[in-house]
Amino acid sequence: MPQNYIPIFIFVAVVGALIPLTLVLAKLVRPDNPNRTKLMPYECGIDPVDNSRGRYTVRYYIVAILFVVFDVETIFLFPWAVKFKALGTFGLVEMLIFLLILIVGYIWMWQKGALEWV
Repeated sequence: MPQNYIPIFIFVAVVGALIPLTLVLAKLVRPDNPNRTKLMPYECGIDPVDNSRGRYTVRYYIVAILFVVFDVETIFLFPWAVKFKALGTFGLVEMLIFLLILIVGYIWMWQKGALEWV
């Protein structure tokens, strides 16, 4: 039984050796000349004017959560597409109901202004 795990151990050893090796090689090859401009935080090409620990509006978090929710929900479409013929009409109707709920939620969020940035 342990002999079945030998390829996994070899893989872990190779990865464990390659990670530090590539980091050391990158450190040796790259130029190391930091200056004030390079060390400044970068955000959308705008010069930072305040502390980086400043507060953000709740809207950014809402948009992030909505993105994750809709992204996870669309993942459910892939298994359905793979088994489309096996599910038949019942699977089609069920997915249409699922998509209808997603579209209603999207329209509701749009009307509430959750997707507006300004």
